[in-house]
Amino acid sequence: MIRGLMIDFGGTVDTDGVHWYNMFRKAYSLCGVDLSDELLRDAYVNAERTLGRNRMINPDYTFRKTLEIKTALQREYLERHGIENIDADSILNFCYESVTDNIRIVSKPALSEITEYMSVVLVTNFYGNMHAVLREFGLDGLIKDVVESSVVGIRKPDPEIFALGLSVLGFEPHETLAVGDSAGNDIIPAQKTGCRTVWLKGIGWEEQECHPNATVSSLSELPALIPKF
Repeated sequence: MIRGLMIDFGGTVDTDGVHWYNMFRKAYSLCGVDLSDELLRDAYVNAERTLGRNRMINPDYTFRKTLEIKTALQREYLERHGIENIDADSILNFCYESVTDNIRIVSKPALSEITEYMSVVLVTNFYGNMHAVLREFGLDGLIKDVVESSVVGIRKPDPEIFALGLSVLGFEPHETLAVGDSAGNDIIPAQKTGCRTVWLKGIGWEEQECHPNATVSSLSELPALIPKF
C-alpha cells in the first residue's frame, strides 16, 4: 500500500511533462524568433549554469520573477551570438501563463485529490524559493514539505535527495511513490532508494531508458492510478 508521495516540480507539476527547453522553444517560435536547436540549447544551458554558479534567486522570489531572470539570461546570451529584437516580455508571458493554466487545470486538482488521503513531499532541483513559488500558485497547503537542492546541498540525480524525502515523509521506501518527468533525474535515482516510481512521460529533452512501475502522460491520471499499487 502506498502511503506517501514524492513529486518533482520542474517539468512535472509546472508543465505536466514538458521539458523547459521545449517550453522555451515553443515560446521563441510563437514570438517569431528563429533559432537553431543548438543555439537555443546553448542559451538554455548557459542560463541554468549561471543560476547554479551565482545566487541570483532570493528565497522570496516568485516563479514569475525566476522566469524573468532566466529569460533575461537567455536573451543576453542570444544577443551576444547575433540574435536581436527578442521580445523577452512576450516569451516570459507565454511561459508563465502556460504554467499558471497547467497548474490550475491539471496539477492542483490532481494534488488536491491525492492529499485527501496521502502526504506529499516535493523533491526538486530548484533555486531556494520553492516555498514562495508554492504560495504563488496556491499549492502550499497541499505539500507537507519541500526537499530543495539548493537548500539541502544535494542535487538530483543523487539518490540521497530522495532518501531525505523519505525521512521527511516518515514512510518506508516500499510505501512511497516517486513521480517525475525525468528518467535520469527522477525515476532511476528514486528506484535506487527502493521507492516505487511513476514516470510522467511527456515532451522530454533527451531519451533515456528506465523501467518505472507505471507510466502516465499527464498528472491528471495519477489519482486513479495510485490505488492500484
